[in-house]
Amino acid sequence: MPEFRLTQRRVDALRPRRGVQTVRDTELKGYGVRVMPSGARRYFIHSQHLGRRVWKTVGDAAVMTEPDARARARSMLAALREGRNPEATEPGDPLFETVAEEVFERYGRRWKPKTLRVNRVYLRRQILPCFAGRPIAEITREEVQAWFRSLHATPAAANRAAPILSVIMQQAEAWGYRPEDSNPCKGIRRYPRGRSERFLSPEEYRRLSEVLDRHEADRPFHVAAVRLLVLTGCRSSEILGLEWRSYREGRLYLPDSKTGPRTVWLCRAARDVLDRLPRTGRAVFRGMRRGARQPWLHGFWLRVRAEAGLEDVRMHDLRHSYASIALLNGESVRTLGRLLGHECAETTLKYAHLSDASVREAVDALAPVLSGGQS
Repeated sequence: MPEFRLTQRRVDALRPRRGVQTVRDTELKGYGVRVMPSGARRYFIHSQHLGRRVWKTVGDAAVMTEPDARARARSMLAALREGRNPEATEPGDPLFETVAEEVFERYGRRWKPKTLRVNRVYLRRQILPCFAGRPIAEITREEVQAWFRSLHATPAAANRAAPILSVIMQQAEAWGYRPEDSNPCKGIRRYPRGRSERFLSPEEYRRLSEVLDRHEADRPFHVAAVRLLVLTGCRSSEILGLEWRSYREGRLYLPDSKTGPRTVWLCRAARDVLDRLPRTGRAVFRGMRRGARQPWLHGFWLRVRAEAGLEDVRMHDLRHSYASIALLNGESVRTLGRLLGHECAETTLKYAHLSDASVREAVDALAPVLSGGQS
């Protein structure tokens, strides 16, 4: 972090970079200027007040001269040293809701449309009621922890809202609205999941495969969809929206999965499932509109799982089971993350808690188990 005695000439000479540039003054401790990638410059103070770090905007360099900013910063820092609150929030101090909206407009482009809509609901219902009206630079870790505890009655919503708040704080740092390395969401421990993960045993895989065999003649597409979910660990939306052009060289090249484009490597059993299906159009599963829900498959799954004695198994549990079998057969968490298309390693680590007893029940090879004994 560069340091020198700030002057008007030096501030004017600062040029924007790809990231936020912070320059501290060598004469007045706690005073400096930040240059945004957009070229905007903001004077700031950064000090301690009542045992807490305080970051406040002094003014916009476009409308305030450096001598005026220095004088104002000196007054604000003196107030902090005397145990008084510095001057009231300035118009240049962005409020939480302002930055949150900027994050949703700019960073939100990385989210899928459905994710963006859902995240806005959590922002409106769980986050804004607590933090709206507050300068984002002044929100502390203690406040965030108190907010998270206040949502104990709705733990699932709390667990979904916390990462959204964290993204807002991360971007606030990146754009110069908060000091570096000040994300107050770090260290939040999520509430325990209400439903334990359901993993299929080798015997349950065998029963499921036998039931699918019985229905293959009359429901070939339904059976093929379930088999691919079992054999690939893909999300149901990835399989049911699959197009033939994405299947080549023994792999699935998914152009738009939940976490972006990714490649799915197929075992021989999965390739056989696809190769047996007729190619009657662009979509693998005809009549399945891209992005639509899958009531036709859901009803079939309810019937199949009942016949196999797996009434408590959700369709998404096939993905969980794929992950558990892969880990039990020696795959690393990093490799598993690539297999499942996880963007964040923490998402994959939830599968790493399998017990030694489960390890002893592991099968010799992944594909034969997943295909119910078929190669």
